[in-house]
Amino acid sequence: MTEPVRVRFAPSPTGKPHVGNIRTAMYDWIFARHTGGKFILRIEDTDVARKKEGALEAIMESLKWLGLDWDEGPEVGGDYGPYFQSQRLELYQKAAKKLVEKGNAYYCYCSPERLEALRKEQEARKLQTGYDRFCRNLSPQERAAKEAAGIKPVVRFKVPEQGQTRFHDLIYGDVVFENSIIDDFVMLKSDGYPTYHLASVVDDHTMKISHVIRDEGWLSSAPRHLLMYKALGYEPPLYVHHPVIVGADRAKLSKRHGAVALLDFRDMGYLPETMFNFLTLIGWSLDDKTEIMTRQQIVENFSIERMGKTGAFFNMEKLDWMNGVYIRGLTIDDLSEKLLPFLDKYLPPEVKRPLDVNYVRQIVPLIRERINTLKDAAAYAEFFFVDKLEHDASKFTDKKTNAETALTALKSAEEILSSLDSFDCDQLENTLRRLAEKLGVKAGQLFNVLRVATTARDATPPLFETMAVLGKERCMKRIKAAISRLGNNRDS
Repeated sequence: MTEPVRVRFAPSPTGKPHVGNIRTAMYDWIFARHTGGKFILRIEDTDVARKKEGALEAIMESLKWLGLDWDEGPEVGGDYGPYFQSQRLELYQKAAKKLVEKGNAYYCYCSPERLEALRKEQEARKLQTGYDRFCRNLSPQERAAKEAAGIKPVVRFKVPEQGQTRFHDLIYGDVVFENSIIDDFVMLKSDGYPTYHLASVVDDHTMKISHVIRDEGWLSSAPRHLLMYKALGYEPPLYVHHPVIVGADRAKLSKRHGAVALLDFRDMGYLPETMFNFLTLIGWSLDDKTEIMTRQQIVENFSIERMGKTGAFFNMEKLDWMNGVYIRGLTIDDLSEKLLPFLDKYLPPEVKRPLDVNYVRQIVPLIRERINTLKDAAAYAEFFFVDKLEHDASKFTDKKTNAETALTALKSAEEILSSLDSFDCDQLENTLRRLAEKLGVKAGQLFNVLRVATTARDATPPLFETMAVLGKERCMKRIKAAISRLGNNRDS
């Protein structure tokens, strides 16, 4: 190609965008940035019945969250607007009229009832379903009678009944469709609104789109579009049909597999850097081993030739692992700021708000090795924030430590810790190791009892760092409460 690369992402505002849709937008954006081309956002809003309130905002919010800035489209304008199809109806109606006048299309007056009956009959006879071209050869008198009856027609494209439509797809190679299996499809509906087929062809031509990148579900639409390109005298773009994302069962990813909207992953605590990296590698690879890549590395190395031909698996375990890697790559300050809204949302309501960001910064180094999403942090860090713990007496004992030993250890720890002037990690470790020797128990036994007393958990970040962050006052209150709990349990 000698023309500059111009690619478009053309979603319909019918809901929050699916990760599959957004992955297509990412390939568009990456290819544009790799080639120095343009990434265009076009809103296909002609299906009025399916439009949903807030969907447009969700589309743009999704793109912005991933850093997919568009060069032309809503909010930024451009030389080929408007970028909402509902504002381009005259273009589609003009193209449809031109095709009718040239003999490449015709008016169809068939009622929805007739079409439904036709479909049922074809299914009953196990025939290929599709329009039977009933209105294709109506006489001028027959058409006039339909018009006089007030029937508003649709416009159908007149598909050649013989021959083949061929094209070269940049992923799937040479593709051939028999024209005989393509029905005379609707281009313009009776309300004057276009179908996807007509609108996308007209817009891609008038916006000078060089490459159409979309998932393989649209592969069967390509011959319809190419027939329209030819009839309208347009030069078609290059096609890139990539495989769809599949779930663990190898079926197309859908809501039954769990979260599928991109913004749901944001709300679950995944980082945009992770999603960009992860989604890019579902269907494209640099080599057979590189997993973690920066945005710049992906842009610099991207090529359509490295895109796969088979359904790409959405692996949640890999996503969690990758998000953990990105989380641990953040600075303490950055991670603390990102965690604040999640902690605020998911910590128990009795925790005092607003949260102290300086206190959060002390906690972050103790939990970041354990979390894979920002949402995870609330569960791991809850004991740092609540005032009262619910101690389970059974957690204080194990094969080596009975209730009496645990109670003695806690009382001794309370006495010695209450006298400390400093509550830093080194002081705590030195003091408690000496106490274990004095009590004649292994250090691990004493530490486990104190861990349960100060956190109500038997698995936590390192004990001394945890106690230092909790602070002397809170630790002493919790140890006293644990002594009371153990004592009451023994008496009962």
